[in-house]
Amino acid sequence: MDPLEDVLTLLDTRGHLSTRLVAGGRWAVRFDAPSGVKFNAVRRGHCLLEVDGTGDPLALAEGDCYLLTQPRPFTLRGDLETEAVDAALVFASPEGGVARAGDGEDDVALVGGRFSFGDRARALLLENLPPVIHVPAGTAQAETLRWALAQIDRELRDGPMGSALVAEHLAVVMLVHVLRLHLAREPGAVSGWLAGLGDPVVAAALTSLHGRPEHPWTVAELAVACAVSRSTLAARFKSTVGRGPLDYLTRWRVELASRHLRRGTDTVSVIARTVGYGSESALSTAFKRVTGVSPRDYRRTTRAS
Repeated sequence: MDPLEDVLTLLDTRGHLSTRLVAGGRWAVRFDAPSGVKFNAVRRGHCLLEVDGTGDPLALAEGDCYLLTQPRPFTLRGDLETEAVDAALVFASPEGGVARAGDGEDDVALVGGRFSFGDRARALLLENLPPVIHVPAGTAQAETLRWALAQIDRELRDGPMGSALVAEHLAVVMLVHVLRLHLAREPGAVSGWLAGLGDPVVAAALTSLHGRPEHPWTVAELAVACAVSRSTLAARFKSTVGRGPLDYLTRWRVELASRHLRRGTDTVSVIARTVGYGSESALSTAFKRVTGVSPRDYRRTTRAS
């Protein structure tokens, strides 16, 4: 099992496309903190991105895209002097799926949206990412992103049958590629299990754990699967992921149990055996240690919400 695919599937990752923005002349648009992960791509022209708490503005050129992984307000602008207009006003009355900003010709165009996730997303994925991920158009690896963005733009612009569904799936494809590119380009900029995917030994261990989470793994058995010594695996896994392999396995089993509790009707006892615990009490102990609540309370709260 691919750990990245595994986590994104577990989190019910979905892409939501928003109204396109075109701008020109003097312009600046201020956005509230997004829910989920915000993404935008510059389809034409260039602009600046300011994200609260991240320092200097980021210059964006045609073909660039970015992800905002934390709920921080941000501003897109053509220059540093123009006073920003609230995005709610700019997007209040779009024409043909396009919102306009500024006092000049439409020389800047952006397409974007957001990714939404299910419960536990911040602990599993988002906390391991920097607040801004920038993918410049000039990189050779960005070709797939440019293709996906061109397809998204075409689906939104032409609106053929099923366009919203196609665009949403393309957006998720784009998320996977952005994460891949970011891991390849800046392996030291992420932490947790994502960082582990950049280490061949740790990645092999993660793949084994995700492939058979119900198996009673030991560090020695994992080390054999990774073709390294027990001490090497333990040290590299903890230094990269931030916890030992068996602690990681416990937390992953809890995430799998959480999905069963949210979606299914199996008893806690059945779920415990499914994810690798011999009894309901063993799962309950691990579950409460990781999430702070018991499995039964978690099921009741998530079902109610």
